[in-house]
Order: sequence, then structure tokens, then C-alpha cells
Amino acid sequence: QVQLVESGGGLVQAGGSLRLSCEASTSNFRFNAWGWYRQAPGKERELVASITSAAVTNYLDSVRGRFTISRANAKNTLYLQMNSLKPEDTAVYYCNRYGPFDFWGQGTQVTVSS
Repeated sequence: QVQLVESGGGLVQAGGSLRLSCEASTSNFRFNAWGWYRQAPGKERELVASITSAAVTNYLDSVRGRFTISRANAKNTLYLQMNSLKPEDTAVYYCNRYGPFDFWGQGTQVTVSS
């Protein structure tokens, strides 16, 4: 089974930045589209950003212009650079395939204080 290990979360003040990383233990990493998802307390998980195998990106409207998704195929790693963070970005962030697997990693907590 593929393992997804997210890291890089933390507590940051509004306006700050964080960079999330996700290592995926699959030899098919480079062939798949991937996404960053988040789940805030009491809310459903939502797709925040995605990136195709050709590095075409797409973003949730509320994060466009502030977040940047990227990938390093040689490292089987997905990144999310988050700038100008807002309190409403507070959530547990997960990576997964775009069209996710049936399982999820442990996620990484991002907390933005006002």
C-alpha cells in the first residue's frame, strides 16, 4: 500500500508562510496527478490545489495567488507553499492522488492565529 507522509505544518500568525511537504511511497508518483486537501473542524475535506503529471496546476478560489503547489518527481515529493496565510486556512492538510486513494496519511496541522 502507498504511504503518504505529510510534514511542515505548524502555528503561524496571519500573514505568515509555511511550506508543506508530502512524500509518497509509490514508483508511479511521476505518472499521477496529485492534490493537497484540507479539513477544518466540523467541515468536509476539500481539495485546495492540484497538479497534473505535466505540472499543470489548479487552485481553490480562496487560495489562488497565495498558495503554490509543486512536485519533485525524483524525490516522490509534493509541496505546498502557503503565503499570506489567513485564520480561515486553519485545518489539517493532506496530500493524496487527484482522485484520491481510499486511504489517507496522518496529515499535518496548520493553525493560523489572528
